[in-house]
Amino acid sequence: MVGAISQYVGAAIGVFLFETTEPATVAWLRAAAAAVALLAWRRPWRRRWNRRQAGVALMFGLVTIAMNIAIYEAISRIPLGTAVAIEFLGPTAVAALGSRRRRDFAAVGLACAGVLLLAGVEFDANLIGVLFALVSAAMWAGYILLGKRVADTGDGLDSLAVGMALAAVILAPAILAPQAHIDASVFADSRTWLLGLCIGLLSTAIPYALDQLVFVQIGSAKFALLLALLPVTATLIGLVMLRQTPTILEIVGIALVVVALLLSARESTDGQPETPP
Repeated sequence: MVGAISQYVGAAIGVFLFETTEPATVAWLRAAAAAVALLAWRRPWRRRWNRRQAGVALMFGLVTIAMNIAIYEAISRIPLGTAVAIEFLGPTAVAALGSRRRRDFAAVGLACAGVLLLAGVEFDANLIGVLFALVSAAMWAGYILLGKRVADTGDGLDSLAVGMALAAVILAPAILAPQAHIDASVFADSRTWLLGLCIGLLSTAIPYALDQLVFVQIGSAKFALLLALLPVTATLIGLVMLRQTPTILEIVGIALVVVALLLSARESTDGQPETPP
């Protein structure tokens, strides 16, 4: 819950940057700021890294940044509710594929129904925006599976710091060059960097670090179900910060998600965390 609140407070701050800065650039600023914060905290250079560990960390970072870029690009073209609904196809698919119990399938169905009601899908949405949201859904699924993999090694936070830093450096030319061509003045505006730092800390460093702690305790399937809390939190943040009053359908959606979470909260019979297939 702390991670979800932090993530959407950061998203609310990011709205200000969309007025002057390209969505992909905002996503890169978010990743770069988070990488700097995580590197300063974890100091991962103190331990030895082999080629395989660095490769997994880099892949984790690339998937994470690609997920953020895709959803930001989607939100710039289609309504936020539509983008969130489509994006949740990723984690719910992981939950379904990783399930071993009928109760989990029922929980996934309820969570999907709740998320769709909360999102308020619009079927006449912009096709390019829908495609970006689908890409974000795929990247989110990859983030869950890769996140569980690096967390199981016991160095999840270090891998996140290294991966985000490497990915931000590699992707910088491809993302910042178009922004410089469109409007390079944003880089001379201190607000761009200040808001980018806030977004990076609130939307990435804090919630993703908490993700790694949660990954160690539970499997990726149940983690994907817990992610259904995000649209609930987004609705509450929207009510408090943006004065967006939920409709009756959105309230019903929140109730369905809560029921799904309660249904999936019971431990499996062997007491072991569920792992991806």
